[in-house]
Amino acid sequence: MYHLIVFLPLLGFLLAGLFSKSLGTKGCEWITTSLLIISAVLSWFAFFSVGFSDKPAETITVLRWVSSGDLNVNWAFRIDTLTVVMLVVVNTVSALVHMYSIGYMHHDPHRPRFFAYLSLFTFAMLMLVTSDNLLQMFFGWEGVGLASYLLIGFWFKKPSANSAAMKAFIVNRVGDFGFALGIFGVFYLFNTIEFSTIFANVDAVAKSQESVINFLGYSLNGAEALTVVCLLLFMGAMGKSAQFLLHTWLPDAMEGPTPVSALIHAATMVTAGVFLVARMSPVFEFSTTALTVVTLFGAMTAFFAATIGLVQNDIKRVIAYSTCSQLGYMFAALGVGAYGAAVFHLFTHAFFKALLFLGAGSVIHAVSDEQDMRRMGGLRKHIPKTYWMMVIGTVALTGLGIPGTYIGTAGFFSKDAIIESVFVGQNAVAYASFWMLVIAALFTSFYSWRLIFMTFHGKPRASADVMSHVHESPNVMLIPLYILAIGALFAGIAFYGAFLGHGVDAHHEGWYNTFWREALFAGANNNVLVEYSQVDKWVKWSPAIVMTLGFILAYIFYIRSPNTPKELARQHPAFYQFLLNKWYFDELYNFLFVRPSMWLGRFLWKKGDGWMIDGFGPDGISARVQDITGRIVKLQSGYLYHYAFAMMIGIAALISWTMFGGAG
Repeated sequence: MYHLIVFLPLLGFLLAGLFSKSLGTKGCEWITTSLLIISAVLSWFAFFSVGFSDKPAETITVLRWVSSGDLNVNWAFRIDTLTVVMLVVVNTVSALVHMYSIGYMHHDPHRPRFFAYLSLFTFAMLMLVTSDNLLQMFFGWEGVGLASYLLIGFWFKKPSANSAAMKAFIVNRVGDFGFALGIFGVFYLFNTIEFSTIFANVDAVAKSQESVINFLGYSLNGAEALTVVCLLLFMGAMGKSAQFLLHTWLPDAMEGPTPVSALIHAATMVTAGVFLVARMSPVFEFSTTALTVVTLFGAMTAFFAATIGLVQNDIKRVIAYSTCSQLGYMFAALGVGAYGAAVFHLFTHAFFKALLFLGAGSVIHAVSDEQDMRRMGGLRKHIPKTYWMMVIGTVALTGLGIPGTYIGTAGFFSKDAIIESVFVGQNAVAYASFWMLVIAALFTSFYSWRLIFMTFHGKPRASADVMSHVHESPNVMLIPLYILAIGALFAGIAFYGAFLGHGVDAHHEGWYNTFWREALFAGANNNVLVEYSQVDKWVKWSPAIVMTLGFILAYIFYIRSPNTPKELARQHPAFYQFLLNKWYFDELYNFLFVRPSMWLGRFLWKKGDGWMIDGFGPDGISARVQDITGRIVKLQSGYLYHYAFAMMIGIAALISWTMFGGAG
């Protein structure tokens, strides 16, 4: 079964990529979509059969992969609760994105290539989440990087799409450099990169007081070495999951088709970093410093991205910054040891974020590919089905629900669990992170309802010609929205107890025990989820209060008094431009890294390569040869009398030399 789950998307990629002319466009669309649907159904079967059992982690070997000295790596599937959760997330969203794309991309002449790339993207992510070792994970890690480059730059004739694809690829290489070093460090410490062996021996390595590694001139004992390794691994996670400082590629990824945005942001690429830290949690648990860094960067990302989302006008970019912010929530939870809450939010987030992106695609499809919300408005009556799907996604994202009860949307259960867990977190930045997450929840509510009000309410701001062509999307696009809406509304209620154990002792109930079996056996700090249910009422109610406040402010600003935002921007131009220009990170990185790199590259090209190497090397030698032969060739005029004259001069010179030489 697991072979089918992983390799059916690969089969779809090969069929659509190699036999598109034989299968035809429709054939490629339906074959790849059908294979993903089968894979998704099997994933749900695995989800219930593994997730709700006490089976230990299972390893399924596919083939022998690498054998070099002490390094022996098999291509194998690690099947445990975390794996099957990711299988459901990846394959469900991917199958729905494939189906949705049949309608959304119907006008594109290169649909077979698009569907082949989607299937390749899915296969690479499945390789990553089923990995039994770090090398296999890195293989899938780079695979999703390649596929994202191909999909973001799918419309390669657009310069902006090419630039966005390159930016995503290059920024991720920065993080991948740290990830690769982290893998080397793990192998050096454990003499293996297989997860089961690493988890079994991490306790012994952490307790070693002897110098086990030299790093940057420092001699480190076991615990210190684990901290370095964890920080390097987290560096990789920062790049892939677009955390603060390595986030700049994510908004520009919106240059790809909207279904790509849904797949990247909801199920595949950006969740890979969260999965990495969750999978390696038995190692992270032995480094308080690393967990503190993870918490800090997660909370800062949640706050930072939310501030930028307040003023963005591109409908897809607003949702993109929302993704960046929600990923920050997940990392903050991981940092305080609330692994169940983090993965639960990853699970619920997949439903409502895919719903929001595909809903935005339905809006864009309806208004002739317009993405600027300032040129929308008044669409509620024209596309009511899309409107209600977007509203459902918004209430799930903002976390609508009643604290202390089981009444709420998916985001209510998972996001509130994270905020409460961070409040009781034990590391040094937990309390400050709690307030950053609460403020981010306020901003999230504001910009999410701002999107709804600007897009669907008020008077139409689009041209009469555009409004005359506004139409509801076809069923092939709406059906995926309906399915995702069910998950956005009810996934929290259905699976809250399974992920979080109803707030009781996590050792005895819930998936916490099966998720983090190795961490528990290794003596990890697993008391966060036990305590978070006992927090004060004001902590429990704080997300609901700020969510309501954000809704009220958005209603006042964009329904009751639409001129207020313009007036605030006019009164505070510097602050508005600061947010609108994304804290000037692009400009800063351009100044610090891009321009010096381009200057250095141009200098080495013109002076180093052109003037020095070529000038005194191959080009210089060939130029001298050409110069000499050019002069010599002038002696070969082709006239007989020139040659006779030269012969006469030669004879005269010979005779003269003989005479004078003989006389001497």
